[in-house]
Parts: sequence; structure tokens; C-alpha cells
Amino acid sequence: MAEELTLSPGTKAERYRELLPQLQALVANEPDLIANMANLTAAIHMATGYLWVGFYLVKGNELVLGPFQGPIACTRIQKGSGVCGTAWATASTQWVPDVNAFPGHIACSSASRSEIVVPGMLKGKVQFVLDVDSAVLNELDELDVHFFEQVVSLLL
Repeated sequence: MAEELTLSPGTKAERYRELLPQLQALVANEPDLIANMANLTAAIHMATGYLWVGFYLVKGNELVLGPFQGPIACTRIQKGSGVCGTAWATASTQWVPDVNAFPGHIACSSASRSEIVVPGMLKGKVQFVLDVDSAVLNELDELDVHFFEQVVSLLL
């Protein structure tokens, strides 16, 4: 795949429909998970302009920072802590329109206002999470949830 994305102006839904096959092509012939995570974070960050896009990998009893794009991030997160740790503990997508309303939110960046975290499950266990933060309150919505769940499925 080329090093460029092709995105036409349009609605978020139209952009996501155009972006998903390009992301699929980006990872299709690369077996290395970290390389694919790195390219996906760069592509999503570039295409969406969201504040932070990245992965945390399950390593023992904590999530450890993986490939990301955006401001400096928390390096380690405990299971059940914050939005990422909750997504890991519950093995379910967490959609948080207002991070200040989420009990125990971990503010890796004070600029974060809304967040989505999608767990990546292999063999019935969470192996990683995709974390997406927006600097705009309530900017992330159900369309984003669906899209980011599809992105995670590209790595499974």
C-alpha cells in the first residue's frame, strides 16, 4: 500500500467507509502486530485529527503503552483502572462522551474530553486495547464506536 490515504470531503460516515478498506489493505500483507498497530495509529490520527490514537498491550497484570500518535501518554495502566483498564477488565468497548464524568478516569492528557476504548480479543482473552481520545466534549459517537471496533477486527 502507498504511504498516502485517499479521503474525500464528506460526512464522517462517508470518510470512514472510504478509510476502512485502505486500512485493511495497509495491514493485509504484514504479519507483525506492532508494525500494523503503528501504521493504523498513524493513518487514523492523520485521517481523523483526534487528539490521541494508540494501543496498549496486555503484559502480565497491566496494560503497557504500544504504538500511538498524539501527546505523551501514560506508560502503564492497571486492570480495571481508567477507561482503558475498564475495557480490559470487562472485555467490552467503553464509550465515554465526557471523560470527567467517568469514575476513576486517568488523565494522561488534560486536553482529553471524550474517549473510546476497544478491546482486542484473541482466544477469549483481551490482548490489547485501542484507545482514541478527542479534545472535544461529546465528539466521539456511536459511528466512531462501530468504526473503531472494525479497525480492531483488522488485527485479529
